[in-house]
Amino acid sequence: MSEQQLDFFGDIDVGIEPGRSACAGPVLVLSEVDDEGLIAAIPASSLAESRIFAAEAGRRRLAAAVPALATLCRRFAGFGTRRPVPEQAAAIAALAMIGGRDAAHAVSQLIEGAVVQEPTLPVAVSAAARLGSTLSPDALRRLLRHAEPSIRADACRCARPVPDLILILIDLLDDLDRRVAVSAAFALGRMGRSEARPILKGLLRDDPSEEVIDAVSSIADEECAVLLGRVARSRPALREAALISLDNIDDVRAASIAAAIRRRPRQDTGSGGGGGEARRDRH
Repeated sequence: MSEQQLDFFGDIDVGIEPGRSACAGPVLVLSEVDDEGLIAAIPASSLAESRIFAAEAGRRRLAAAVPALATLCRRFAGFGTRRPVPEQAAAIAALAMIGGRDAAHAVSQLIEGAVVQEPTLPVAVSAAARLGSTLSPDALRRLLRHAEPSIRADACRCARPVPDLILILIDLLDDLDRRVAVSAAFALGRMGRSEARPILKGLLRDDPSEEVIDAVSSIADEECAVLLGRVARSRPALREAALISLDNIDDVRAASIAAAIRRRPRQDTGSGGGGGEARRDRH
């Protein structure tokens, strides 16, 4: 057998339909096509058309287009073992834009059924994380241990409190890729696992955000309460989120910090001075 045997699943042009050019422009003029016509055209569209139609369905947020976009992805099942499949990527991006339960379920099915191969998998897992897709424990185990850091990080966002998955997440707190470690900490914090506290404390101190505040709320200790107070005083955009978190902490110190902040006039909240106030809270 020749060493130059064709890889039928690796070439980007293997899916071109006979008699239709991959470079031809779309037959439909999008501005003249209603939603129903666009949806009907997606499943059997040419290579050149499919990406344009998928993007338009996403732009219009057409929930009714979810089955058609999933069908488009399945047309290319088995392709793209060596490089991403643009048509699948476009369809998945459209599903992420559309959002909702049906889109989340469609993306989870594409992952569970191995419809997308490794090169396109990061796009699918990112969409699953964005949509809050429910993935099986078996799929999550595989994704959390994946060699690609972006896939591990996004899989953390999909993780559920299953005992062996929790153990994997705890291991990922020491991941060499910072994105993965932080994503694992967010997941564990939301599950109420104190193992995430050191990383979340560091983020509260150096890079606070609503996501950090949400993740730390259920595992906050006294030091976290002080840090949340500092955030509420020094970051106006995060004030309400930090106060809500303080209210949810079952600790007298947290309640007193929240009350003191609420007594303070809003105009005293500035970009500086938070550190000094937080230091005074410790005494």
